[in-house]
Amino acid sequence: MKSLAIKLVYAFVTVMIVSSCTDDLTLKPISQISNASFWQSKEDAQGALNGMYVRMRSQAATNLFVWGEGRSEIYVQNFGFDPSINFYVFTNNLSTVNAGPDWTTMYSVVQDANLIIKNVPTITFPTEAEKNSILAQAYAMRAFIYFTMTKTWGDLILIDQPTETVDPAIIYRERSPQADVFKFIKQDIEKALSLFPVATFPAGRTLWSKPAVNALKSDVFLWTAKRLNGGSADFTTALAAITELEATSGLELLADYTKIFDFNNKGNNEIIMAVRFQVGESSARSVYGGVPELTAPKAPFTDQAVINKLLPLGGKDAYWQISKAVADQFSKDDLRKAATLIEVTQTKDGVTSLLYVLDQKWPGVINGGVRTMYDDYILYRYGDIVLMKAEILNGLGRDPSVEINKIRKRAYGATYAAHTFVNGTQASNDEAILQERLFELLQEGKRWWDLVRFGKALEKVPLLKGKTESALLFPIQNTILSLEPKVKQNPGY
Repeated sequence: MKSLAIKLVYAFVTVMIVSSCTDDLTLKPISQISNASFWQSKEDAQGALNGMYVRMRSQAATNLFVWGEGRSEIYVQNFGFDPSINFYVFTNNLSTVNAGPDWTTMYSVVQDANLIIKNVPTITFPTEAEKNSILAQAYAMRAFIYFTMTKTWGDLILIDQPTETVDPAIIYRERSPQADVFKFIKQDIEKALSLFPVATFPAGRTLWSKPAVNALKSDVFLWTAKRLNGGSADFTTALAAITELEATSGLELLADYTKIFDFNNKGNNEIIMAVRFQVGESSARSVYGGVPELTAPKAPFTDQAVINKLLPLGGKDAYWQISKAVADQFSKDDLRKAATLIEVTQTKDGVTSLLYVLDQKWPGVINGGVRTMYDDYILYRYGDIVLMKAEILNGLGRDPSVEINKIRKRAYGATYAAHTFVNGTQASNDEAILQERLFELLQEGKRWWDLVRFGKALEKVPLLKGKTESALLFPIQNTILSLEPKVKQNPGY
């Protein structure tokens, strides 16, 4: 692990030179600064915190989405060959050579959090509340990063102290069992919750807060309830976290589904936490489901109104499109369909055929005459939480109808009465909730995790038919294994 360790040792200096995404995260360039001389003031601590968010944003640009949705049944190949490592994720053709994004930068975010957790307690702040808020955010970030990584790779190297040496006796470590990783994650969550001085949303909702950590807590305990045999106890803890979250003022389901994703409505009352992307302050996101000019539909074969809708989509990646099989699952009454995708057809010689299905949830913004994808990456929003609550209630043998119907009332509007959910068996309820999450959260980086948590990935992803549970984890890149002699490959690879 020497190369990774060296990166972690010097990561602190590097991140302090990076500029960031909002006024709150703007960092002044700092050069040639040592760790020993840095941790002196509140401003130093805030700068380190900003750097942690900057590095985490680099993962939200593409990787969080690829890990959380790329392997699902949502996507099929569009035009051209995806030249990135992500091709093998979308095609579920992973190997030790083509393993998708690796964990190096995720561990760099852990390093940032560890430095804050170690050094901030020694700094004198104007108030303890300011100090505790910074520490709470570091614990929350570390928990979220480890949660994402353990869902992706299972067992992990657990690093709870900053890496400040390249001594092989210290830096080479074996992976800890996933059960221990989750124990560590849950401890960090409780520490964060105990430190947050207030239970309110920060401006913009782009930082960890007590409500956001309760969303994370419910997600973690729901996962361990279903995947690690946590059962009723973990379902109950997850439900309690949501109950506390729902008591937060300023949290609601927006009446208009499209307004959640409106570029000019970032940080709205449905958002719990998002990663902020802004023109001139960060690189753009990778958003799949675009169409290149050469393959754009032409009038009169395609309706001009549809062509006009496609014009803003030129800035999106065109390698992958939403599958027809997924698009066909939406009811014609579901208002989310038109807000999520566009089915592009052409009619020639009286025969109408489907050209492609494109995403339109993320509009991006025109910058210098070119549309670029600076939409926020939403980690948690209330619609997601409402359906998690339904899943938890069903896991406890209780009726999830109220929660499911909250979502359906917005989704179906005037035709809601024809789509009212009625409580059924636990198995049929679970299937309905999983389906509702597909319609509600498509293109939000959730679907693969949902399929794994519900135990349905091998059933619903055509490219995984005949595979075993070992296929649900990503392989570890050969390059990582060559640097970390105590790390063993995941089974099946």
